[in-house]
Amino acid sequence: MAIKRAAGLFLLGMSSIALAQTATPPKAKYGPWGVDYSSMDKGVKPGDDFFRYAEGTWLKTAPIAPDKSRAGYNYDMPDEAEIEVRKLVEDAGPTPADPKMRRVADFYGAWMDQAGIEARGTAPLRPYLLRIFNLRNTSELVALMAEPGYPAPINIGVSPDAKNPTQYAVDAGQARLGLGSRDYYLLPDAKYVAFRKAYRDYIMRIEELAGVSDPAARASRADAIIALETSLAKDQWTPEARRDPVKTYNPMTRAQLTKLAPQFDWTPVLAKIGLGKMPTVIVAEPSAVTAAGKAIAATPLSVWKDWMTFRFISSHAAYLPKAFDDANFDFYAHTLQGVESQSDRWKRGVRLLNDNLGEAVGELYAKKHWTPETDKQMTEMLGDLRAAYKEKIDNAAWMDAPTRKEALVKLASFDPRIGHPSKYIDYSAMSVSRSDPLANSLAAEDFGWKLALSRLGKPVDRSLWDMNVQEVNAYYNPLTNQVTFPAAILQPPFFDPGADPAVNYGETGATIGHEMGHGFDDEGRQFDATGKLRDWWTKESADRYKTHAQKLVDQFNGYEPIPGVKIKGELTLGENLGDLGGLEAAYAAYRRYVERHGEPAVIDAYTGDQRFFIAYAQSWQGKAREGALRAQLLSNPHSPEEYRVNGIVRNMDAWYAAFGVKPGDKLYLAPADRVHVW
Repeated sequence: MAIKRAAGLFLLGMSSIALAQTATPPKAKYGPWGVDYSSMDKGVKPGDDFFRYAEGTWLKTAPIAPDKSRAGYNYDMPDEAEIEVRKLVEDAGPTPADPKMRRVADFYGAWMDQAGIEARGTAPLRPYLLRIFNLRNTSELVALMAEPGYPAPINIGVSPDAKNPTQYAVDAGQARLGLGSRDYYLLPDAKYVAFRKAYRDYIMRIEELAGVSDPAARASRADAIIALETSLAKDQWTPEARRDPVKTYNPMTRAQLTKLAPQFDWTPVLAKIGLGKMPTVIVAEPSAVTAAGKAIAATPLSVWKDWMTFRFISSHAAYLPKAFDDANFDFYAHTLQGVESQSDRWKRGVRLLNDNLGEAVGELYAKKHWTPETDKQMTEMLGDLRAAYKEKIDNAAWMDAPTRKEALVKLASFDPRIGHPSKYIDYSAMSVSRSDPLANSLAAEDFGWKLALSRLGKPVDRSLWDMNVQEVNAYYNPLTNQVTFPAAILQPPFFDPGADPAVNYGETGATIGHEMGHGFDDEGRQFDATGKLRDWWTKESADRYKTHAQKLVDQFNGYEPIPGVKIKGELTLGENLGDLGGLEAAYAAYRRYVERHGEPAVIDAYTGDQRFFIAYAQSWQGKAREGALRAQLLSNPHSPEEYRVNGIVRNMDAWYAAFGVKPGDKLYLAPADRVHVW
């Protein structure tokens, strides 16, 4: 059964950071005060389309790189981090003396050895595929599914127990299918019919490259694989349903698991993967697990073996000869997302390093790219946001006294982590070969599972990070009430100490506010100050909150980025609440700054409030190919950038005042229709 990463993280996804000025600030990197004038389209009225007002010229003129599905600050910034990681690895040479660096160099070097990979051909695959070929019955099938690296219709993982967050628990739930989102299997539109046909062709291509016997039966095998996945997709939970932390918390004993899905042989399977002593498993999507169990019994063993063979090869295609890698790119990146060409091999090698030895690389990265000054400035900004949130909670009309008291306790226990972990994962037990990248990938998966097992029975380690130091992103974890900002996102252009304070608060403040706000969004609000899944809201406060939240759901349900494909308001609610509540808190923090330092001067005809909102809009600079946008709309909890700007600011009274937005402007909402989180 495939291994699942710890659940319960709210990822920022596509964000930016800029920070408050130092005493002697350098010149801002973008424009005279931190905003790129050349990106703006001042011919657009702010009240009609604020996103295009702030970056319309960029939207019309900036290309999407042929090897990418998106463009913008949040997608170009990782390029710099990748260049820096590449330099760290290549400067160390092929045989560094430091064992940590040697492990990284060997993993990267094995993948970069294209000639060696081609010369070995499919030989590295054979022992893994032979294990699938030799399966004799359902019991052996399920046992192999349980091993790291092999595909399964159910995930099993280790993560903090949502109702006892100081302890680790075993969890299980539905697994990702070959097409990703269930909608790709079920929607009847011609576009999805074409995607399914392309998927069928891809399955046959993978079998052809692997030399799977009986080529005349490839089409029928592909059809059977798709039929199997379609049947699983019908019973899988939607992305919206999976966001409910109460409905996805279902602790079950062995007897209950056996009743739920007896076909999985739970007791021997759990024992085989090191979980024999765990009496309880927390099931996320019970009906989907039941359906997967029924599929085990109802589907011929030969079909399952064909499915496992295809999925194993496909998921490890990057480590195989070029024809496999190209076929995988052609379907998943080109066909589904519209990407025109593969990234340079070194870039893909760096990404694989980050996926498999991320903290080893992060430790090296942090030593070179993190400074105490950045830490100091982030701490100051966090203090302002914490004070702003306290003020918001104190004055929230929809929150009664008992709920407010608990909310303030949660705010006080909020734990920010900045830059890098206090300690890093020790990869010394992971075997890395200089000549077998596929074996390295499987070794990394096995290491990850054993690392998870080693944590069982011990208190949850709050020092652990769920994101690499070199990752341009941030996240909030409700199980620990922690927000994390890796070092890579605190680099120019996102971290610019020379920027105007209004820019710092509009970008950095909104980002910090977004992450803190996840503690009080529709999902995060169900966890208390200790990270425990517990209803600490009175019914009156909860009902009023839900009424506000539903108005935001209704707003976003009305947006249609692609004809026929609308934003899912329920799916994106948490991120939309994070954006709106975070911007409200950031603006309040900015006004606190102004109270201390005085009303800012008008710069180039822009007031401080105008600069705040323009900076916020430019922090979401971005565009996407239609395929990537479609995939996002189907299953991603983040709204597209345009709506993270226009859909948010139109609910902010201060934005109306700053730009004189009036009735008749396209973004105008009557005051009664505006949603205020705080």
